[in-house]
Amino acid sequence: MKKVLIPTKLDKVAATYLTQKGYQVVQDSETDLMALCQANAAAAALIVRSEKITPEIIDLMPQLKAIVRAGAGFNTIDIKYARRKGIDVMNTPGANANGVAEEVFAMMLAAARHRVEADSGTRAGGWNKKKCMGREITGKTLGIVGLGNIGQLVAKHAQGFNMTLLAYDPIVAKSRADELNVTLVSLEEIFQKSDYVTLHIPENNETRGLINAKLLDQAKDGLMLINCARAGIVVEDDLRAAKANKGLVYCNDVYPADVPGPKTIADVATIMVPHLGANTKEANFTAAKRAGEELVEFFEQGITRYVVNKDLPDGLDPIYQHLAFRLTSVARALLGEKASISAIRCNYYGALKPFAKWFTAPITAALAGNVAINLTDITQSPEEATAALQATSTLLDVREADESKHYGNAMTIDLESTEGIVSLRGTVAEGKLIISRINSFENIYMLPVGHLLLVEYQDRPGVLAKITSCCGNADINIEDIHAPHDTTGKRSLAIVYTAKPVPQEMVAKLKADIDASIALSITLPD
Repeated sequence: MKKVLIPTKLDKVAATYLTQKGYQVVQDSETDLMALCQANAAAAALIVRSEKITPEIIDLMPQLKAIVRAGAGFNTIDIKYARRKGIDVMNTPGANANGVAEEVFAMMLAAARHRVEADSGTRAGGWNKKKCMGREITGKTLGIVGLGNIGQLVAKHAQGFNMTLLAYDPIVAKSRADELNVTLVSLEEIFQKSDYVTLHIPENNETRGLINAKLLDQAKDGLMLINCARAGIVVEDDLRAAKANKGLVYCNDVYPADVPGPKTIADVATIMVPHLGANTKEANFTAAKRAGEELVEFFEQGITRYVVNKDLPDGLDPIYQHLAFRLTSVARALLGEKASISAIRCNYYGALKPFAKWFTAPITAALAGNVAINLTDITQSPEEATAALQATSTLLDVREADESKHYGNAMTIDLESTEGIVSLRGTVAEGKLIISRINSFENIYMLPVGHLLLVEYQDRPGVLAKITSCCGNADINIEDIHAPHDTTGKRSLAIVYTAKPVPQEMVAKLKADIDASIALSITLPD
């Protein structure tokens, strides 16, 4: 009989369900967490809410196989250490979403209409109507940072107030945003145009301090910022300055630690509540029920759908992450390292379609210029990848793939800038990464490895001889070469594999000598 430890105040539905399924359940929210875990060292599973699960806690239970966060955020759990110990960490995404989404509007309306101050003043015998002059939210612009389960519900609820909706989320497809009547924009534009901004992103190394003076200085005077996400996302001192300089209104439900005592944010927050977003009977019940069900599915059916710390999701071969990295690396080089990328557009075909968000990390790594990166170092977590992509001013649009083209398991990655668009398609054949198309050059079957010289030119006799002579004069051995035509038959693309890199000054001279539109030397890892 497996033991499940629930060291938190959680609806009894989880314990009841698990007991009925034959599990031994210990639920105790009063005993010290470390002492409780030590007393239940044989526990195979742990269900928690906001409790901090550290390596020390994990080590107290050597038989632990699963940790379930009854809720969405899991930043209080050391998921990397759990992974090293072979422990799967799960969450219950969406279970708390409506409770948090409704709280956004509860705080927005309360702050906009001075409800807290009006209530306390009237109870004290006052009649401060002038001081409590409010503002309406109907027809205003709402910026949503993070368009996950909660952000999407916020968007739906906001339509009842006829609000103009802007959102920032690099992973969400434009088609999904269109369904929600939301316009995807940059993070900067969110703060420049919004009357209200609500945060719904995880806290991690990339998002910590994301909302800072740089963004707040661009905000409208009187902006209302609502934080029901995580405390570390915002820089507290920058909020303080924005309140003084721009009349920022701040509504807060999150803190560095969920403990009693004075809060440093008290002088900034117009409204502050003790992490109540998911604190509804409905959310507590749903999260508890889901946590129990997920554990049973995990132990009895091997279902890992909600595991947040797996290396990769079931069904995704990691070689396709490497393909996304190589395609983006070559596309970035072709576009030009100095080009400012304004959009990233992707199509995923065949069995790759369900895994779109898992390709954001290698795309991000390639955009950062890491063309010689060790591929095992590519961040695989889509949550971390989303945050990393926030450092750029680009929008990633995952488009609907046209399966009638029968590309199989393939992907297309387009990079767009003011200088133009570069479009590449790639696939995997016999275990090898292949670039099958570069712009209008189809069926090129280029292996994106080693030292490459790419030259696009007007097709005519003698050009290939000049390219090979260039390499020969520099004592650079050519290992392979082919020059396919584009769809018009008028242009050629020389793909030259060399034993060592062709120096940039030689590339520049070759480009001028043959009047090439593209001449590029790039090195990719084997």
